[in-house]
Amino acid sequence: MKGSPEYIQKLQDELRKTSLGHDLIRTDKKEDKDFRQKDLVSHFILRLAYCRSEELRRWFMQQELDLFRFRFLREGPDSRDEFLRENSLNYEPISDDLKTELDGELRAAAGSKSGVVDTIEYFKVPFTEVFDLVSKRKVYLQDGYAYVSRDDMISIVITHYRSHLSHSLAVTTRALPHLEEDGRLLPMLCGLSKRYLGQDFNAKKSNVGEITADMIETLSKKSFPLCMQQLHQSLRQNHHLRHGGRQQYGLFLKGIGVSLEEAMRFWRTEFCKAMDVDKFDKQYSYNIRHNYGKEGKRTNYTPYSCMKIITTNPPGPGDFHGCPFKHMEVDMLAQKLRGQHISKDNVEKISKCVKTGHYQIACAQYFEATHNIRNPEDSASININHPNGYFLDSYKLLNGPKEGTKPVPNTPKVIKVKVEGTGTPSSQTNKQSDLNDMDDDDLIASMETDM
Repeated sequence: MKGSPEYIQKLQDELRKTSLGHDLIRTDKKEDKDFRQKDLVSHFILRLAYCRSEELRRWFMQQELDLFRFRFLREGPDSRDEFLRENSLNYEPISDDLKTELDGELRAAAGSKSGVVDTIEYFKVPFTEVFDLVSKRKVYLQDGYAYVSRDDMISIVITHYRSHLSHSLAVTTRALPHLEEDGRLLPMLCGLSKRYLGQDFNAKKSNVGEITADMIETLSKKSFPLCMQQLHQSLRQNHHLRHGGRQQYGLFLKGIGVSLEEAMRFWRTEFCKAMDVDKFDKQYSYNIRHNYGKEGKRTNYTPYSCMKIITTNPPGPGDFHGCPFKHMEVDMLAQKLRGQHISKDNVEKISKCVKTGHYQIACAQYFEATHNIRNPEDSASININHPNGYFLDSYKLLNGPKEGTKPVPNTPKVIKVKVEGTGTPSSQTNKQSDLNDMDDDDLIASMETDM
């Protein structure tokens, strides 16, 4: 849960992996002009990249608010007061007489912290500035005002920051047409919000061939994320997938360790239930070899990340690729989940995340529901940002690691272990591995019969 010691520790661990991580965690940054400049520049670059749609703005605001809360709470009392003054948030504490008069009500609102009411300052603010505290019944309300303790002042600051950031993003959106006239900015800004900087999950020599075509059916029911289950089921039912589906599913299979020979056997077996072998070889085999770097410019393509699946190439009629949590109607998704015998409570949790645009969190909750995870510590370690990462986590959970396998350095805890049938994950990070812009060879591969 946000604010818990486990959450703070997890956030610190993730921040340390970034180029500004150690500086963000430090509290003595005032004189560090280099950090201050990088901090500001990076924030405003991300504003430009994430102001392009309501979904991107909402996601960016949530991340910025979480980071701001973390940094503000790490500051000392004097530093917080200085921040409030500099930003004209001049809230005056209530008098001792009024505090004494409201002693009973303040203690009731403080709950388990009622013993420290005498030593904490309280502020009288309009209740509209602390909706989150009101919803949790953590403040005393009287005549349209809330009495907020100094420890909860972060709620007021967050409200003002959210309003300021929302307005700034709207202003930036209106300025975009002028900014995009500069050819130096446009390529970077267009790709930044879709960029995946984690493991590329490319097939390595160590795991190629460990997953055969005969194993895919069983694995799809146990360890595939919902997006890949949907593609696999559609392929089994229709004996065909259109280009977007073949790309998404084919690269996923490549990433879990299916060799080119096994991939060709898998696709040929299924497609040839609806066409002859000659048609398959002429119209579809090139695309499979192309994905494995054996045709065209011989690029070793990597599996799609969640971000790429969610934000690019939305499915149309007759398509089955994409993210079910993003692209499927909520009622249809709920029906599909119930068909997999997922409990009513879990279906409601997943649907709630989908309605608020938290698709990857919905996928993580789906993982918990299908793997019967009830331990809060295990739940906290689940972080879904790649279909192949989902597979690795699931396979490890269901089968355990190979004996004598060592963790891979510099990777998240959940995917540190070499898993039977998957090989050792790549430890390389910060690759723009999924920005596979279409070139001539890609166009050739995509010009296949999808009728």
